[in-house]
Amino acid sequence: PLAFQQSQDGTYYVFDRRGHSVYAIDASREDVRKVIEIGPEIGRIIQPRAFDSTQEGTFVIADAPRGQERIQIFAPGGLRTQGFFLPGRVTQSVTVGGLVLNGVASLRLAGRSLLISQPDSGRLFTEYSRAGVPMRSIGELRKTGFEDDFLLHTALNAGLALADPAGGYYFVFLTGRPMFRKYDAAGTLVFERHIEGTELDAFVEALPNRWPTRRVDDREIPYVAPTIRTAAVDAQSRLWISLTLPYTYVYDAHGDKVRTVQFSSTGIFAPTSLAFSPSGRVLVTPGCYEFDPS
Repeated sequence: PLAFQQSQDGTYYVFDRRGHSVYAIDASREDVRKVIEIGPEIGRIIQPRAFDSTQEGTFVIADAPRGQERIQIFAPGGLRTQGFFLPGRVTQSVTVGGLVLNGVASLRLAGRSLLISQPDSGRLFTEYSRAGVPMRSIGELRKTGFEDDFLLHTALNAGLALADPAGGYYFVFLTGRPMFRKYDAAGTLVFERHIEGTELDAFVEALPNRWPTRRVDDREIPYVAPTIRTAAVDAQSRLWISLTLPYTYVYDAHGDKVRTVQFSSTGIFAPTSLAFSPSGRVLVTPGCYEFDPS
């Protein structure tokens, strides 16, 4: 499972990326049913990359039939209500454990719109309507020192765009030197923060100056490993950032780090997804665990 989220009526949704499916679990955790099946057809998913849901139970899935990025929106019972294809082909450049993190895999719901990291457009992320119309692009690309290498420069600007419930957006850079930014509702930069901690010192010191490449579809693509696995924003506008190391940093609405968290079940692990239930509990994969944030 790559996502574990809960709607207001108590239904849990589990996105099984490897199984190309989505399951719904009732609030009592006694009834499990598959609501989305594998397949390239409309209303099914193939090569899925991302999942997100609202507290009302609407959910969105990004997949890639025949190598083209597709987004589909579903009602709580799994009935497809809207969908569209993004132009161009899939470009794999930011991966962890075989999972592609950039492009449509960064998909997040933000009210009636969708947020997707698209640094190849010249801006950090694009806001789409649910009908697939790009409404605006937000955020200047950060300087990387590799501006002459377009693919590497854009890979080092890949990230997650997250809506702040109090208004505005966070953008967390997934690669390179760990950073995040806060934008207001108009898309204006409010602040930028470096992600720092004793746990990260050796990792940041070891960041390469040259990046290896691999061949994808007859092109040499830079292989850029992520620094950040995932991130989420809670109801108090605190930003939770899960590192590739088994630590999660929590920042308040002003961008100050207030906590360092480690998740443990059978052992300490680094989350691959974070979400918050309507009651404020932290929902985590792998393992589909539920934690008390206090």
